[in-house]
Amino acid sequence: MEREYIVITMGDPAGIGPEEVVKSLSKPEIHQNAKVLVVGDKRILENISKIVKSDIKINVINAPAEGDYRAGVLNLIDLDNIDMNTFEYGKVQAQCGQAAYEYIEKANDLCMHDGVAAMVTTTLNKEALQQAGITTLGHTDILAKLTGITDPLTMFQVQNMRVFFYSKHLALRKACDLITKDGIKNYVHLMIDALGTMGIENPHVAVAGLNPHAGDGGLFGDEEIKYITPAIKELQAAGINVSGPIAADSVFYQANMGKFDGVLSLYHDQGHIATKTVDPDLTVSFTHNLPYLRTSVDHGTAFDIAGQGIAREKSLDEAIRLAAVYAGDFRRAKEKNN
Repeated sequence: MEREYIVITMGDPAGIGPEEVVKSLSKPEIHQNAKVLVVGDKRILENISKIVKSDIKINVINAPAEGDYRAGVLNLIDLDNIDMNTFEYGKVQAQCGQAAYEYIEKANDLCMHDGVAAMVTTTLNKEALQQAGITTLGHTDILAKLTGITDPLTMFQVQNMRVFFYSKHLALRKACDLITKDGIKNYVHLMIDALGTMGIENPHVAVAGLNPHAGDGGLFGDEEIKYITPAIKELQAAGINVSGPIAADSVFYQANMGKFDGVLSLYHDQGHIATKTVDPDLTVSFTHNLPYLRTSVDHGTAFDIAGQGIAREKSLDEAIRLAAVYAGDFRRAKEKNN
């Protein structure tokens, strides 16, 4: 298998992202299936390497083609954008918010113009971004603005379960009000397209029920009757391999057992609880509909343990692994469609 270029953003320097990066890239297996490079700050990574007692070699490069992609080497595009005289671990700092944003900007440029197939992101701190005057908060919104994409699609994967989100950061009442027949149909089509870029042909997808027991024939709410079931019937009539609505207390388990290639979660916590109950460390966030593949750890900056050498890198390991698994299929799908 051809090893694709994958770029990792170091994340907020005051958080655990740098530590995760050093620990992950110190493992030989991380380098087997991808050419991994990092955008970050050399002095931060050198300091963390001392804290975690890693002997990884930091190789500063200017472009992906200059890298030495062997085990034991961390290929770094060094933006040198942290003042170490004022820097502190575990603190909200404007310079760290600005630096983290600049890592994303550079990684986006590499994906758009320098042949990098996938981006793996570590952690941001929204308060630090705000202090830096950055009003676009969160990776998805930042990447949407940088790429000009108006409809990025979030997916979580853990083990065999892939979960897409009809809505994310909304009050539950508003999330319920947002559900329409056309909305369900649109999201199912987006799911099908996204799974296709991951090399999954003719995927079988499911839509979770909104209400207990998927409404139980209208006894516990009528959204299934009014919107969700009619949408699914129209999709099925058009030849789409979709099932549902299926009660949320069973559909995610069925997906993890391999019955479905993807599940549409109808609100934020419905899908988050399902994935993180399986394994919070192995839950990886994907952003689809970008010009490149993006995966991410699914946790915060963990300021309370930053700089102590005790952060777990398991989530970043999995985000890199899945980026390597799907990057080639994603690139080929994009080339086919262009």
